[in-house]
Amino acid sequence: MEPVSLPALSRVALCGGTHGNEMSGVYLVRELQRQKLEKAGSATVTTVISNPRAVQVCKRYTDMDLNRCFTDAILSSPVTDATPYEVRRAQELNTLLGPKGNVGAMDLVCDLHNTTANMGLSLISYSVQDWVILHIYRQIQRKITSAPVRVILLDLPLADAYSQDSLGKHGFSIEVGPQPHGVVRADIFNIMKEAVDQTLDWVQCFNSGSAFEGGEVDDVYTFVKSVDYPRDPETNQITAAIHPQLQVQEHSALVYNLI
Repeated sequence: MEPVSLPALSRVALCGGTHGNEMSGVYLVRELQRQKLEKAGSATVTTVISNPRAVQVCKRYTDMDLNRCFTDAILSSPVTDATPYEVRRAQELNTLLGPKGNVGAMDLVCDLHNTTANMGLSLISYSVQDWVILHIYRQIQRKITSAPVRVILLDLPLADAYSQDSLGKHGFSIEVGPQPHGVVRADIFNIMKEAVDQTLDWVQCFNSGSAFEGGEVDDVYTFVKSVDYPRDPETNQITAAIHPQLQVQEHSALVYNLI
């Protein structure tokens, strides 16, 4: 098969604080801004605090979940005095990083998240056919040994893709845990920073014209179904807890198969 040549990834966006209480991405973006990081080799780097209002009050969001506001329907909805802040902010970010699905969109958008789950480092992407993301994942998986590294694929068309990374021509989220909301764990922060560093290193190699050999990637997961807690049928209150043998075992095959 003849080698495939694609345009350079000349514009990259690193976004933190889409959820205002997931602090590793907030601190990493602020650190990059203090360092005045604007270039990674031939690529221009844009750093963004996605939901500054939520970050200011250290909450996941103020009116509604920003990371569910990037569908085509929401991005094209009219703005009125009653429009939630996060919808307005999503449309602002679409102007800054997109427009979504447009040739003028950022070449690569990386959105930084934390989870309280003990899932290590995961990349979340919408396409199993985006070889740029799969090559980045392969590099991160090869280079990072301090945590399990996996990729989660969400099977949704671009119009229904709801997260901020869908604004770019290529995009993915990095999710690292376990970390409690509203705090920073040094080890989790360092894992995220290493993943971002590896991403930027790969972009520089790609833009320099390096050829990447084919191969397979391991530990790829897809969504099967959600499993809720048992709830009281009258009050809808949760009536059970995670069994001690499963608590903090989110990295196991059993729980990954369940979620």
